[in-house]
Amino acid sequence: MFFGRYEHSLDSKGRVVLPARFRAHFDTQAFLTQYLDGCLALWTPEEFGKRLAEYSEAQGRSSADRNLARVWAAGSQEVDIDKQGRLAVPQHLMAFAQLRDRLLVVGAMERIELWDPQRWDARVRPAEADLIDPVDVAVAPTGPGS
Repeated sequence: MFFGRYEHSLDSKGRVVLPARFRAHFDTQAFLTQYLDGCLALWTPEEFGKRLAEYSEAQGRSSADRNLARVWAAGSQEVDIDKQGRLAVPQHLMAFAQLRDRLLVVGAMERIELWDPQRWDARVRPAEADLIDPVDVAVAPTGPGS
C-alpha cells in the first residue's frame, strides 16, 4: 500500500525521483497510465496486471466499455526506474496530466499518482473539508447503553 504526499520536480529530461519509501515496491519495471481526474497512475507489475484483466473483461459489455479499455491501454506505458529512483515520464503522459516543472507524488493505496499541483488543488483538496466538517458520516455508539 502506498500513502503520503511528496512535492517533487521534473528534471530537464522529464524525469521525477520517486520517494525512497515507494521505490522498494519496484525492481526496475513499472507501468504508468492515464488515470481518473487528470492524473497519472504508477502501478507495480502485479497491480497493472489486475487492471489489464479488469479492462479486458469489461470490453465485452458495451462499446463504451471497449472504448474506455482502448483509451486506457493506449494511454499506458511500461517505464523503467533507474538506480537513482528516477522515472522518465513520456511526453504524451506529461501533456495529459499537465505536468510541468513541479508535481505531487501521491500514495493512493494500490497505486502512486502524479499530479499537477494546481489540478490537485482544484479536484482533490476540496475533499479535505470533509475531514474538518464531516457530512453524512454515521458515528457508531461508543459505550454501553449508547
